[in-house]
Amino acid sequence: MNSIAQRFATVRKQLRQAEINSQRSLGSVQLLAVSKTKPAADIAAAYRFGQRHFGENYLQEALKKQQELAAFNISWHFIGPIQSNKTKPIAQHFAWVHSVDRLKIAERLSEQRPDYLPPLNICLQVNISDEASKSGIELADLPVLIEQVGKLPNLRLRGVMAIPEPQQDYQAQCLPYRRLYQAVRQLDRHDLDTFSFGMSGDLQAAVAEGSTLVRIGTALFGERPSQ
Repeated sequence: MNSIAQRFATVRKQLRQAEINSQRSLGSVQLLAVSKTKPAADIAAAYRFGQRHFGENYLQEALKKQQELAAFNISWHFIGPIQSNKTKPIAQHFAWVHSVDRLKIAERLSEQRPDYLPPLNICLQVNISDEASKSGIELADLPVLIEQVGKLPNLRLRGVMAIPEPQQDYQAQCLPYRRLYQAVRQLDRHDLDTFSFGMSGDLQAAVAEGSTLVRIGTALFGERPSQ
């Protein structure tokens, strides 16, 4: 078994164990393989091991890989910051966008989503740790943006995404996810079914606090090249 296969087997085992530890149903948390900076060959290898959902941060890199892998039935997720002048190709070439943090971006994605495609799945990014360097809206602004985005015709608002400030302590990792999960659940919006929580370093905490999708890169594909 090659290294990518071994890494995927290890991460899937960790994810299943996290579900058991948190008394979650097996398979209730989806694995999103973050393939930014990795070649199409690595994605093709992961696909052969059953992975279907891949996340990309950099638009031009992602579009090139999509062309190379056009024969594969891949669900592409855009998870990076979004500039206004990049919304059209994102709307045209992705099934999911996790990083919507303002109404203007959502409106452009809706307007530019081709009619022949199903509605674009959207998560709203929340800056849950209030970090100046991070994208995302403040938690207090989330209810209004949910109402606004939910009315746009070519989008399907699915839930929220967060990238908390890194913490080593397990309880400290849990707190921001718990805060956001509870805030969304208090809105009594049963159509919001996606909590894009957790990366390689805090997978256990994220699953314990309600994640339905974890975004894992390095643990699956190895270290990324230095920029």
